Amino acid sequence: MAGNIVRLDKARKSFPLPEGGTITALDGIDIEVARNEFLTLLGPSGCGKTTLLHAISGFVELDGGSVHIDGEDMTERPPHKRPVNTVFQNYALFPHMSVGQNVGYALDISGTAKAERDTRVAAALEMVGLKGLENRLPRQLSGGQQQRVALARAIIARPKLLLLDEPLSALDRNLRQAMQIELKTLQAELGISFIFVTHDQEEALTMSNRVAVLSGGRIQQIDTPRAVYNTPANEFVASFIGASNLFRGRLENGAVVTALGDAIRTVASGSAGDTTALLRPEQFAIAANRHDANLARLAVDIHQIVFTGAGYEIHGQTPNGNEVIASIAAAQQQLVAAAEISRKVELVYDPAAVHLIPGGEVTR
Repeated sequence: MAGNIVRLDKARKSFPLPEGGTITALDGIDIEVARNEFLTLLGPSGCGKTTLLHAISGFVELDGGSVHIDGEDMTERPPHKRPVNTVFQNYALFPHMSVGQNVGYALDISGTAKAERDTRVAAALEMVGLKGLENRLPRQLSGGQQQRVALARAIIARPKLLLLDEPLSALDRNLRQAMQIELKTLQAELGISFIFVTHDQEEALTMSNRVAVLSGGRIQQIDTPRAVYNTPANEFVASFIGASNLFRGRLENGAVVTALGDAIRTVASGSAGDTTALLRPEQFAIAANRHDANLARLAVDIHQIVFTGAGYEIHGQTPNGNEVIASIAAAQQQLVAAAEISRKVELVYDPAAVHLIPGGEVTR
């Protein structure tokens, strides 16, 4: 990737276990981050995402491989000598210092002149929407305001790279969603690269230019949010990013025929062989009376219908036993009501929407 700000080559890291032996956190990671990019590291607990972030910041020493930032080898350089700042999950604000003192701390210890220091503190607080709160203590702020103080403190030193380790996880849902948009806007205004760690799929899809999905210390897929969601590289990515319907079987004559006997139509070409067909729940609709030859149909016996506010979720299985979940728009509520009575429904989907996953195994 041309003009990258970060490059890791074959990064490896293992940690000892209390009972003996080791666990591999990073298993030969190769990754590049572009300038001005918002990259999210996404995965379950223990997948290696935080270790990868700390390897970039210098808080974790690699067992092998290298870290380059802005073209310089930082592998042996300590954290305080790397052009990086980190925003942690717990914010780590000094409780006895005011907001202004917290934000200006890095400038104070670097010997910045008072006039310049005060100007930069005021500008940083205005950027994160905290103008006028310079004299408050952290305990006098809400969780969202404390998070913004941590951000202002991180950006005031004008780092080339900002690392964010699940900084929104302690916020309630509404504030978290608002801060997602604010963070993305702030990143664009600053014009620096953000590397963001989360286990929240929605958060990753909302905020990122690219998403790196990790499992077992390896990158399973790195691509745009849309590509990761619509065309996952393997079954792990398909299952971890959003809800999924996975039909394992063989590609035969334009359909994936499952072991239980269901046939999932697809327009994908290729020779016969084992594959997994992916259909996202929102790619289903309830069949109306009129038959559309371009749409494929799937009969489902209903186990449960859940009202989600924006629509309905139908949980069930085909008569052959394949589990299915379908997200139905509120516009089809009359058809949902009828299906709730009959406990049966005929779903339709576009065969062109079916994504095939060859093999479907997690990369090891």
